[in-house]
Formats: sequence, C-alpha cells, structure tokens
Amino acid sequence: MGFKEEIERRRTFGIVSHPDAGKTTLTEKLLLFGGAIHVAGAVKSNKIKKTATSDFMEIERQRGISVATSVMGFEYKEIKINILDTPGHQDFAEDTFRVLTACDSVIIVVDAAKGVETQTRKLMQVCRARKTPIIIFVNKLDRPAGDPFDILDDIEKELQIEVTPLSWPIGSGDLFQGIYNIHEQNLCLYSPSIQTIPEGIEINDLTAPDLEEHLGKRAAQQLKEDLQLIRELYPSLDRTAYLAGAVAPVFFGSALNNFGIRELLDCFIEIAPSPLPRETVERVVHPDEKKFTGFVFKIHANMDPNHRDRVAFVKVCSGMFLRNAAYLHVGQGKIMRFSTPTAFMASKKSIIDEAYPGDIIGLHDTGNFKIGDTLTDGEKLHFKGIPSFSPELFKYIENADPMKTKQLAKGIDQLMDEGVAQLFVNQFNNRKIIGTVGALQFEVIEYRLLHEYGASCRWEGINLYKACWIEALDEQELVNFKLHKAQYMAKDKWGRDIFLAESPYMLQMAQENYKKLLFHFTSEF
Repeated sequence: MGFKEEIERRRTFGIVSHPDAGKTTLTEKLLLFGGAIHVAGAVKSNKIKKTATSDFMEIERQRGISVATSVMGFEYKEIKINILDTPGHQDFAEDTFRVLTACDSVIIVVDAAKGVETQTRKLMQVCRARKTPIIIFVNKLDRPAGDPFDILDDIEKELQIEVTPLSWPIGSGDLFQGIYNIHEQNLCLYSPSIQTIPEGIEINDLTAPDLEEHLGKRAAQQLKEDLQLIRELYPSLDRTAYLAGAVAPVFFGSALNNFGIRELLDCFIEIAPSPLPRETVERVVHPDEKKFTGFVFKIHANMDPNHRDRVAFVKVCSGMFLRNAAYLHVGQGKIMRFSTPTAFMASKKSIIDEAYPGDIIGLHDTGNFKIGDTLTDGEKLHFKGIPSFSPELFKYIENADPMKTKQLAKGIDQLMDEGVAQLFVNQFNNRKIIGTVGALQFEVIEYRLLHEYGASCRWEGINLYKACWIEALDEQELVNFKLHKAQYMAKDKWGRDIFLAESPYMLQMAQENYKKLLFHFTSEF
C-alpha cells in the first residue's frame, strides 16, 4: 500500500464527555467491534475481575474513573483507527484539552437521561475553537431516557451546533425495542447482551408489513411519524458541513449492551477525516509531505511500574516515522534515535518499525521531552495549541519522610512533566507549590508518589487566586516588578517568571500599575 493510501485509511479521534456518561464503556465496545479485544471490561464495580482496557492505572481501577488519557489503535474494515479515551472528570480537564490537539475528530458521549452536562459544554468550546468535526453518541437508551426530539433540542441549544440524526431509537428503558439506522436504512432490534454483537435487519421500505411484525403496530406507526418529522426538521448529512465543525451527526444506542455501536463505527469510518494539516509557528504542515514531523502531546510516567518507564506520546503529523532513524529534537537542538518506538493498546505496547501521519507512537523518555516538543527530519518547527493553563487550586508540597527526599524529588519532577499539574518554586522562600485545575488531582499525585516512587508527601494550604506567566515589553519594568513583588514571584518548571496573585484585586492592580508587563493565563504566548 502506498504512502498516500496509508494516510487516507487513518482515523484518529478522541472520545470525550461528562463523567459517567459511558465514554470508557463506548471505547471498550469499539475495541470489541474492531476485534481488538474479545471480552469487554466494565469501568465500575470492584467485584468484576475484568476492568476496562483503557483504565489501566491502579488508582483508576480503585476509583472507577479515568484519570489519564489512554491511547488504543486497531483496524476495522481495513481502516486504521486510533482512539484517545480521555478523562471525563473536570479535575483532569487539562489533560483532555491537550489531547484534543492530537485528534482529527471527536465523538462526544451524552447520557440520554441527563442530557448535555457541564463538562461536555466546556469540551465543546475547545472543539468549536479548533473547528474540530464532532459526532454525538446518545448513550444509555437501555435505561429510561428523555424524548429523542427533546434530547436533540438540548444538544443544539447547549452545544450551539446544528444536528443531523443518523439513527433513531424506538422507545427507551423497558420499552426500548431497537434503533432505525437512517444512514443505512435498516432496522436493528434490541437484545440485551453485553458480549454478543447484534445483527441488523434490512428494511428499505417502511410501509412493508414485516416492520409491524418486528415492532408491533403502535411502535411501527410511531417510527414512521418520527422519521417523517426528522425529514422535515433536520438537514440530511452534509459531509462538508460536518468536516467544518458546523453540523454534528447524532447516533443513539447503549454502549453497555453493544447496541448502536456498529452504526456509529460504520458511519464514522466513512465520513470522519483522515489526518488533517497542522499549524506551526513557522508554517502549515500537510500530512502528505515526505519529511517526518510530530509533536509530544502527553507524557506518562510508570505505565509499567515494574520497569519505571516513562513514555512520550507523539502524534505523527507528516512523513513516515522510522525506527532507528535520526530525528531532530527541536527544543534541545539534539539529534536522537529511537530503537523501541511503540504502538498502544492502553498499557500494552508493541514495538513498531514505522508509523504514518495520524498514528500515535510512544517513545521511551529519560527526561528529554516536555509536552509540546517537536520532532522533525531537521526542519525547525514549533507546533501551536498545546498550552499549560493557569491552575485554580494551589498547595505547598512537603516531604513527609526525610529518608525519601530523592524519591520525592524524582516523583514530583516526572509527574509534573506529564502535565497533570504544575510546579512553581516560590523565589522568596524556595518552597514548592503544586497547582492543579481540580482537588482530585492532589489525591492522585499523593497516591502515585507513594505507590510508584515510595515517597510520602503532605500538603499545606496556600491562599492564591491565580498564577500568571509574565511577558515583559520593558526589561527594567520587570526588574522593578520582581523587586516590589518579591514574595509573590515564582519560577515554573522551565524557569519562566510566574506572578502568584492572592486575589483578583491584587492582579488587577498589578496590571494597572505595570503597563509594560503582560500577564498570561496560559503558557503559550
């Protein structure tokens, strides 16, 4: 198969949602349909021995939630699919925001009973800003759910996007009978089964008598009326509008029972984009360029706790990545070779010899990479849109065991490189401050420091409003500012100046009094 054909057959997408909408379950079932796994796991329940493939960290298994993005690749109908299953919990939103930079499209999961929830709205804002194509999967129809027309209205209103239903539910909860695939014009009858894959029934003519035989007279009549209304209210599928992020196709189903997944997957591989061009500071990079480029969008320490390994996740943007070839680490100006590049099935890794645009590869990292770093064939490029965000919660971190000082320092260093939280060193008292976007992150950091590095820590509260990156238009003004605000100055992990504002008023006064300084709330400026 040629280089261009390899690019065309790749689909790289993220699955996002509010917590507990069924995102990780959907990921499992897509893997099941793709033949990548043979037994799908449950995300919740400590009684079930099989846990979700994408939730491979010990703390994820205990808490029943995803706290880190996992990457999984598989083939379906000769299409190479790369899934990034992201954390839904808002405390891990920063990981999700950055992972969206590596996605060419997104599937948003919505709970049929709860509708669009807070975290989904925030994630949609990120997708809208990047004009990322999205498909919506309305999940949990095996439970009592809202009226499907009301659900579509809710999606349009809350996510501010036009929708096109491509499948349609027949009832919900105890009365759920199946779905009609509008895109393929066939009927799939519901049978509650966690393991078997349901078969569709070809019904092209809705006036055919066998429709009533399968559904009953009342449900068949309701389906005909609904489909007539859909034709009048909603536009037919326009792939151009979908690719521009203006229209979202909607599918209905039950991920837990494998229902509606095939319809989603078949349509997805047909309409979703193959790898897209990427913007860099210098120019736009196109996937079919011959020279390799890629960027690090995630770092994960201790994927295998037995080996203390650290992996940098790289999205291939153009050209072909080859094992043992020499590539330029743009940030460090170093030439590097990688003898064990890997492809992923969550925590399971396999060494690969080559990778194409759209693929996600893992590179063994000894501390050379940080999030946003670029690898190229030699050209000096810097990919855009992979920022760190200003944290919202802050705590001093202290060593609880003086005998484990080295372990704690190494643990903090590696976990901060993952981007799950940020480290600031106060320049006044030299104390280390951890900043996060959610309280649960502190629990995760403490747990991982203890279980992965054997280091125990304790937290001390600190009253801070914002941590701002400072850009100086006048160097002397920065010197004066640091002199007057000495006890509120810090450095981040990369040595950049940080202003720690205790209140909105303090930040406002600093902005008014120092006009030649710019205060940024993301690290990318």
